[in-house]
Amino acid sequence: MADKTLVTYFSVSGNTRAVAQKLAGAANADIEEIKPSMPYIASDLKADDEKCRANVEHVVDARPKMASSIDVSAYDVVFVGYPLWYGVAPQIVRTFLESQDFSGKTIVTFATSGGSLDGANGEHLHVCAPKATWKTGRRFTSDDSEDTLAQWVKELGL
Repeated sequence: MADKTLVTYFSVSGNTRAVAQKLAGAANADIEEIKPSMPYIASDLKADDEKCRANVEHVVDARPKMASSIDVSAYDVVFVGYPLWYGVAPQIVRTFLESQDFSGKTIVTFATSGGSLDGANGEHLHVCAPKATWKTGRRFTSDDSEDTLAQWVKELGL
């Protein structure tokens, strides 16, 4: 991979972090965590509670604040990883994408989920960075190996 590459990710449980770290190794990329200014706690993620933070943010299409900005200006390719919540990326991922100019950059999503495939391709995020070139993303688990991720990166033809 000749282009300068960055792996960004949002993770609460550590599963997406594990995939992101392997992907950064496989793609010879820098890595940055998308951190919310107010970290999520277990009660924020109770899917069966309509008043939990994740549910409310999803329903109102919120843009949670980031703890710090991630500068993508030096990169040609940016991977964006997230856990699947409600079949889409958590709202903090939208905050990140909308905070930067992705003109002329390639974005590739990757998602973690115990079973859902919906949302891993990243199509729902294209509106957040419309000037980027988007490659179809895919779902992984924290058990996937760095070799599996390296093969995927090769298949992307970046």
